[in-house]
Amino acid sequence: MPTTAMVLAAGLGLRMRPLTLALPKPLVTVAGKTLLDWTLDMAAAGGIARAVINVHHLADKIITHTARRTRPTVLISDETRQLLDTGGGIVKALPVLGDAPFFVFNGDGILTDGAAPLLRRLADAWDGDRLDVLMLVHPRESAHGFDGAGDFFMSGDGRLRRRGAAPSAPFVYAGAYILHPRILAGETPTPFSMNRVWDNAIANDRMAALVHDGAWFHVGTPAAVANTEMLLGRMAALS
Repeated sequence: MPTTAMVLAAGLGLRMRPLTLALPKPLVTVAGKTLLDWTLDMAAAGGIARAVINVHHLADKIITHTARRTRPTVLISDETRQLLDTGGGIVKALPVLGDAPFFVFNGDGILTDGAAPLLRRLADAWDGDRLDVLMLVHPRESAHGFDGAGDFFMSGDGRLRRRGAAPSAPFVYAGAYILHPRILAGETPTPFSMNRVWDNAIANDRMAALVHDGAWFHVGTPAAVANTEMLLGRMAALS
């Protein structure tokens, strides 16, 4: 079970304006809790001891907010001088993240457990001998707040294929994965997307996916905040 996580929280949150004119997107509150705390609480409950958070837009607000937490221990990767995108941001944080596999989480969504804790399910499915990336994907049809055409096709053994020119694909990247840092060997902390790394891993048969059996809420706009709160309320009432 990896005990370290990287939380990607340095985005500009342009689609979330006007809320993000005064707040970084990870500090937008949904159902009484910031998006960032939804993720950090999940991490703490799953046994993650350290979380590295990259910051850029209104970075001081995230730094102040996370200083109040005791679990997990929060370390800041500062990108205020240059926004490094998902790939460059992880590479910059590698000296702190270490040499062992770690979780990576988006800081703008909410994941809930299904039949078993989702982080345990990911850890149990991880095979570091044959994989460099194990991604959590969610069925497109039940992805709350997602209005895209889908990201991946998946074979029975969890292998992924990009949607490409197909009009739609059944699975969506759900904002969480386990990553072995060896796949980033030779990369530098310059702006680049993890999509490039994923594509290389898929091509080399070093990437697979696990289907999420809980709920996933993509909270990308102000309208999605209210809708997510309504759906979470319904789930709480049924539990």
